[in-house]
Amino acid sequence: MVNRRMYRPSFADVKEQAPPRASHNSSSHNNNGPVPSKKPAPPEVTHAENFYWVKQMQGRTSMVVVLETGEELRGAVEWYDRDCIKLTRSGAPNLMVFKRFIKYVYKDGEESAQGGDE
Repeated sequence: MVNRRMYRPSFADVKEQAPPRASHNSSSHNNNGPVPSKKPAPPEVTHAENFYWVKQMQGRTSMVVVLETGEELRGAVEWYDRDCIKLTRSGAPNLMVFKRFIKYVYKDGEESAQGGDE
């Protein structure tokens, strides 16, 4: 069996091996744009929230909306926009709930599946 030793170069060794960066002055700048040296940042908009709300609205899924105060509201999401959701409830008035007051949301009946005795 061969005994292998891991070699980690020091920061100074890596810095010496790195190619010099191009300066950003106008004489050496080309119009091709910056060359990405790292993995690009993730997109700011993934549309995941839109996909989730539309799926719940189409299925008329019974949801539990837990507010920051701990109050739980039950109903189906009828519509939503950037700032609020409309919760349609049976046997109670419909509500428009501002998203900034929502702590979390889950499908009604999932609390026992997640072991929640809260």
